Amino acid sequence: MWTAWLGLALVAGCGAEPAPPKPAVVRAPVKAARCFLKFPDVRAGHAARARLERDISRYVRDRPGRVVYGALDLVSGISLGQGEHERDFITASGAKVDILAALLHGSAGRLDEGERDLASRMITESDNSAADTLWSRVGAGGAMSDFYRRIGLKETTPGPSEYWGGTRTSPADRIRLLKVLINGGKGLSQGDRALVLGLMGRVMAEQAWGVSAAARPGDRVALKNGWTPRPFEGGTWAVTSYGRVVGPGRDLLLSVQTDHQPGEGTGIQTIEGIARLIGSRFDSLTPTTTRPCPTRPTF
Repeated sequence: MWTAWLGLALVAGCGAEPAPPKPAVVRAPVKAARCFLKFPDVRAGHAARARLERDISRYVRDRPGRVVYGALDLVSGISLGQGEHERDFITASGAKVDILAALLHGSAGRLDEGERDLASRMITESDNSAADTLWSRVGAGGAMSDFYRRIGLKETTPGPSEYWGGTRTSPADRIRLLKVLINGGKGLSQGDRALVLGLMGRVMAEQAWGVSAAARPGDRVALKNGWTPRPFEGGTWAVTSYGRVVGPGRDLLLSVQTDHQPGEGTGIQTIEGIARLIGSRFDSLTPTTTRPCPTRPTF
């Protein structure tokens, strides 16, 4: 009996123990995220543009021969240029894009297998024999003059007779041609434009110099270059390059034309120097500034 009473006392005693209090949950103070807005810094952009144009002018001034260029970014709308409306620079092989565009324009894009092969060799390999054939098939200079008028190239004159390489143009007209190939209209279908730009994007590696120097890592380039000796111009060279450089936040059209160059290599160096200056500093032309959001917005 005593053992039973002792057991009951112990059970009763344990049941009477109060439960330990639960610790209170302490929450860390929450910091409200600050709100900021970005605005274009117009003044800084103008200053950056002035510095870039000044530096390009200094660079060109120290290079031999004549040098002109034009640039337009389709994303920001910013354009640059020096002598971009000078229309007496010969294109040399740069005219091969014109020939293909005119051929597509006249045939409503219906090229046969042989013409497509000629077009591919003419653009990607800069095959002169293919250009001769297609120049003749288009209708040579007379038909090209009509084509230029139709697509709005007012500063381009086709080469005489069979000499397509003597076509004269300006950087501004090279950019106009690129805009037609990109934006469409003017009698060129989406398929036509894709064909031309696709071939310009597959130019063989040894001919992919020039405005490609404006590209950042990962950018895509479509271009056509021209180079030719000028025996009646003191044995100098004409060297040109124009094309499109596309990447994040940028769709840059660029044309650089030179003549009276002492050699092909010198012309290439000049073109790439200008392209590199523009490509490496173009983002600085659209700077932004950050400001706190208004605390009491008005409506």
